[in-house]
Amino acid sequence: MRVFRSEIRDSTKTQLLEKVSSKNYGTYLPKLVLKHLRGFRDVPITFDFPVTALIGPNGGGKTTILGAAACAYKMIAPKLFFSKSGKYDDAMHGWSIEYELIDKNVNQRDIIRRTASFKRSRWNRDGLDRQVVYFGVSRTVPAHERRELSQCATGSFSVPASRSDSLSVEAASAISKILGKDVTHFRRLRVDESGKITFLTGITKAGESYSEFHFGAGESSIIRMVVDIEAAPEQSLILIEEIENGLHPVATIRMVEYLIDVAERKKVQTIFTTHSNDALSPLPDKAIWVATQDRVFQGKLDIHSLRAITGQIDTKLIIYVEDDFAKLWVAAMLRQIGGIALDHLEIHAMGGDGVAVSVNQHHNADPSSDIPSCCIIDGDSPQQENSSEKVLRLPGQAPETHVFDTVMQEWSEYGGRLTVALLQPFDSHEHVKRVCEEVRIANRDPHNLFEQVGLRLGLLPGETIAAAFVTIFSQAHMEEVNAVLKPIRDIIPNETSIEP
Repeated sequence: MRVFRSEIRDSTKTQLLEKVSSKNYGTYLPKLVLKHLRGFRDVPITFDFPVTALIGPNGGGKTTILGAAACAYKMIAPKLFFSKSGKYDDAMHGWSIEYELIDKNVNQRDIIRRTASFKRSRWNRDGLDRQVVYFGVSRTVPAHERRELSQCATGSFSVPASRSDSLSVEAASAISKILGKDVTHFRRLRVDESGKITFLTGITKAGESYSEFHFGAGESSIIRMVVDIEAAPEQSLILIEEIENGLHPVATIRMVEYLIDVAERKKVQTIFTTHSNDALSPLPDKAIWVATQDRVFQGKLDIHSLRAITGQIDTKLIIYVEDDFAKLWVAAMLRQIGGIALDHLEIHAMGGDGVAVSVNQHHNADPSSDIPSCCIIDGDSPQQENSSEKVLRLPGQAPETHVFDTVMQEWSEYGGRLTVALLQPFDSHEHVKRVCEEVRIANRDPHNLFEQVGLRLGLLPGETIAAAFVTIFSQAHMEEVNAVLKPIRDIIPNETSIEP
């Protein structure tokens, strides 16, 4: 379990969360309610962090939420996201979105409430003034496929020096960090007098110039987005479709980190859609919304788990847990029970107890799904156990420390086995014990406990250490294993009940 380490400090994220919570913005969209929009009914969405990710399967509603946010402001025409095509879009009648907005120029002291609705074949709204910058998926179309740049594909193409602009210091610095290359000498050419059509040029390390026709689509996209974001006024709203398009996973992470940085520097608010786990890595849980089947859930959810939420998996049981460690532990428990058809069940780490409970409840209430699910929360979760809804609880308080401390207390019996499981020579068990004890004393965050042991034992992955501990624990404490799993034994798939 490698712990992602962002370039953005946790203190910065905390300050931004507090800034939103205290409504310390001149202009901000803190909340909208999808009263009736496509399949959504009375769905509230809060923007608790100035950079918000919308994730979900195709058709789940990510762009619907993005478009709803845009329609709060005059600058964006609703038809950009919600166009009506004659008789084929009768379902749009009665669509309505409610907003809670901050705009100190309009009201210094209180939240402003507005509504956008579609009645009599037209949108009706009283939008506020705010700069909105929208980046659609078309931004990643390669330069040679963009018709407006065809005039640049000639041997005689050039522009006057007055229409050739260097990148701003802020933009060049941000782009260089995202792409991992020096763009200090890149330029932006204004092809026409108005500057609506622009063309990029770069310089290689050897000093040779090259045009945007030879840029990667992701490279061009990053440069254009960052240049426009840096040029936008403070407290603008930035909207980005599929932020990871054309980007390497590292560049995706760095782009999101840039958006957090610019949120701090320029007080801008960003909302983006994504299918990428990498894009979620730098964000706090409250910055992520899952949209699926006309429902939304707030919290950090692994993209792959969406298959389970939507019932798009071939399995007999779904188990939702809080995080990766709980997933390892529950899997280890199941392996100790003979006859379990492990390949016919899936365990999904949901990034929080509230998300795990909510998704489990939604899944079991979905009449279209015939696959049962259960939820196993951590011992210290404030969520309530509920046998009728199959919400169970792991033993102990903090799961990591409960497993770690229990195994360490029984070192005389299991220390040798654990040492070998930790990929260490059997005769080094006293050294391994000493390392574990020293790490436990110094540890401040239980979530990092196993990774810290791994670092001390030769740069072993934290997941390897954790897997060894939960396996030893589960083998030695079958009474606790049986106590946890007993309420769901009737729905756990057995090998004998699976048809060949």
